[in-house]
Amino acid sequence: MKIGLIGLGKMGYNLALNLRDKGHEVIAHNRSTDKIKKIEGEGILGAYTLEDLTGSLEERKVIWMMIPAGSEVDNLIESLMPRLNPGDILIDGGNSNYLDTLRRYERLKDAKIDYVDVGTSGGIEGARNGACMMIGAAKEVFCYLELLFRDACLENGYAHVGKTGAGHYVKMIHNGIEYGMMQAIGEGFEILEKSEFNFDHKQITQVWNHGSVIRGWLMELTQKVFEEDPSLETIKGVIHSSGEGLWTVEEALRLKVPAPVITDSLFVRYRSEQQDTFSGKLIAGLRHQFGGHGVEKL
Repeated sequence: MKIGLIGLGKMGYNLALNLRDKGHEVIAHNRSTDKIKKIEGEGILGAYTLEDLTGSLEERKVIWMMIPAGSEVDNLIESLMPRLNPGDILIDGGNSNYLDTLRRYERLKDAKIDYVDVGTSGGIEGARNGACMMIGAAKEVFCYLELLFRDACLENGYAHVGKTGAGHYVKMIHNGIEYGMMQAIGEGFEILEKSEFNFDHKQITQVWNHGSVIRGWLMELTQKVFEEDPSLETIKGVIHSSGEGLWTVEEALRLKVPAPVITDSLFVRYRSEQQDTFSGKLIAGLRHQFGGHGVEKL
């Protein structure tokens, strides 16, 4: 299949190579031209303008966007719409909020342009060698594109999870779960680190990766972290939040679903970005007032 791909960041660049290797004809566009030139060196056709991109595609154009969530997606859609025809297909493979996806779907439906949302997991390695994709689309559109998704993913690594919006919804919850799982791993190893025993964290991750209940990719990545820096001396404990955890918590509140693990993991990320907090100062002062507990001074 001939496909236009917009966005040559780490995920988009590797996805383009992945699809190329599976026999698809990829025409790649990026806002900065240096990445277009780089991927041309990989044998992929570059398009330096949106006109070049859309003009190089088949009668039913398929354009896969791999750009950051937010206003950039809206701006790109508005730029593309005059160059698209009824029946053309736009795919959003980024981590867009599903509410934005539903809004964009309605906007494009009026122009009879099909909109597909693909929640993509597996990181850079997955984009290059086989991802996991959660796809929201009309049934006919999914069937038209299924070979593309099958080729981009690991075996059994894709699913049509529902109508447009469902793909990003499932990916949102996926990332919320991911927040909680990583938080549990971090807390567990902090307890190990502060215990009376002199544990080899790499050794523990290695044994847990062989037959334990908590084995899996995150534990494999934990092992890699300790292989590269056994005492984590080179890493600052700031954990940025990219949005999906917040959206998951907001959805839990809307549906009145208790989600304390995911919620707490989100708050820990916010706390990690602060050197000090007013609430922390106040609580420390209160503990000193009623219990005589020590207060650390600046």
